Amino acid sequence: MSTPPPVSPQRVGALTGWRHALLALQAIVGRELFKFSRQYGRLLSALVRPLLWLVVFAAGFRNVFGVAVVEPYDTYITYDEYIAPGLIGMVLLFNGMQSSLAMVYDREMGLMRLLLTAPLPRWWVLACKLLATTVLSLIQVLAFLVVAALLGTQLPLLGPQLAHFLLALVCGALMLGSIGLLLSVHIRQLENFAGTMNFVIFPMYFISTALYPLWKLQESGAEWVYQLARLNPFSLAIEWMRFAVYGKDPGSAPWVVLGTLLLCFGLACWGYDPQRGFGALTKRGPGGAGS
Repeated sequence: MSTPPPVSPQRVGALTGWRHALLALQAIVGRELFKFSRQYGRLLSALVRPLLWLVVFAAGFRNVFGVAVVEPYDTYITYDEYIAPGLIGMVLLFNGMQSSLAMVYDREMGLMRLLLTAPLPRWWVLACKLLATTVLSLIQVLAFLVVAALLGTQLPLLGPQLAHFLLALVCGALMLGSIGLLLSVHIRQLENFAGTMNFVIFPMYFISTALYPLWKLQESGAEWVYQLARLNPFSLAIEWMRFAVYGKDPGSAPWVVLGTLLLCFGLACWGYDPQRGFGALTKRGPGGAGS
């Protein structure tokens, strides 16, 4: 019987490195899921915001705010059906921003210092955090879709367009999670998160197509709001999901979403690099908090 050829040390090291990386991914994602399972109010609070718009505002504007037959629709639709993708975007946005709050908390408690000094590429550790945020976002979106369906708002998801919608959903969650990751570089203390809410989350959400179509903004004469909403990556993430639901071509929206994702994730990796980043995060005082 012939003996098998010896395995090179480089190959053994590569296999060990991949196992180590997958274990880190499992540990980080598992930790976030465990935390989420113990934070009973987090899912409830994530559902209250979109359901408030769906139940209260959509009911009030159902007969006041009409949605014309424009792409991607083939007929007139109700307001609650129009804003459903926007409310999905709301879930993704707030969870992505909340991930930045968790990153700041972990940095103040010293956990991020341990993670970033682990024998793993820094980009991989941050990618694991981003994937964990995306998984939590998808769980919350699923819960919202179930409750919305029970309330009578149903999107035509069953069909060949489901795969396209899931792709748009995952990419949108990754993009917003990467924006939250980038923000966590600049937020030095937990107290500064309220400023992030006021200057990042609310403008990004309200100057978008989440609650009203672009043609309504242009028709009303709000030209500068129209231009900002048209260029807002969050708008394009919502439009990608909206067009995917109805099996239509989203145009350039996927490229903008993916480009924003790569740009923000790259800047976040650069920002968390102690040699080149913003303030040498891992070289700060005890617990990694800013001085």
